[in-house]
Amino acid sequence: MSAVMTAPLVGETLKQRIVQFMSGASTEISTHDEAQLATLAAELPPGTTVYVAHTPKASLDEVVRVALKVQALGLPACPHLVARRLESREALVRALAALRAGGVEQVLLVAGDTAQPAGGFASTLDVLDTGCLEGAGMPRAGVAGHPEGNSAISPAALWQALERKQAWAAASGVQVHVVTQFSFDPQAICDFDRALTEHGINLPVHVGIAGPTPLPKLVKFAMQCGVGASLRAVMKNMATMSKMARLATSPDEMLVGLVRGTGNGPTHLVKPHFFAFGGTLATAQWLRRVSAGRFELPEDGGKFQMN
Repeated sequence: MSAVMTAPLVGETLKQRIVQFMSGASTEISTHDEAQLATLAAELPPGTTVYVAHTPKASLDEVVRVALKVQALGLPACPHLVARRLESREALVRALAALRAGGVEQVLLVAGDTAQPAGGFASTLDVLDTGCLEGAGMPRAGVAGHPEGNSAISPAALWQALERKQAWAAASGVQVHVVTQFSFDPQAICDFDRALTEHGINLPVHVGIAGPTPLPKLVKFAMQCGVGASLRAVMKNMATMSKMARLATSPDEMLVGLVRGTGNGPTHLVKPHFFAFGGTLATAQWLRRVSAGRFELPEDGGKFQMN
């Protein structure tokens, strides 16, 4: 991971920085994980935020129901609100009211990739402009970040949207953070971190990282999620994956690359957010061990040796 190393962080110092970065790490489930919620709550560190994804086959009501169950188990829930799947303003208001009544204090707003919006919302900004979030008393909201760009939106438009979201946060009083799409490239995340400063963005960033997932499954999900340049590099170099200097195909390598890449300087990167890709419990167990420092760092900065 030397391509992103800007500070001589090694050994115990590097391990301590990784554990520090892992403090407050979050993870993600889908409505299909509903039957495992009690087991998940027992595996995760206390207070771990659990995002509830709104997958294409799930309904908004199902997302709300699972989020309320997560919250009732003592884990802060953060359900997705997908703008293009919202059927109406009324549906949005009902969902927010139910979530707030159940103690949920944050949502993640994403645009979604449906060709035709189900209702009148084509983007996250359309949802924010309704005033429904602050009207419901929702204290916090996450918005999407794209360190490697988005094939459907120009880089300039992405930055303009993020600037508008920051302005909305200042005007509404809602605390906004950025959750990035997952990547195989720590350098791309660190470049994004610096670009935020250049664009006057001071929102905290929760870095999307793929959990411990077998490589073929990881590539499949990456293709579905539209991960950018790092995915194209992976697809072209499958045979030599482990030898590629810049790319990190395990959460271990990503953490090492990110911590070394940010060095000792100021950073917007405050914590990781782990995508489980169906491996919900395995990700939870891995997260708990690393957060507790129950691992050893190999000299090459590769996969952690778990204690």
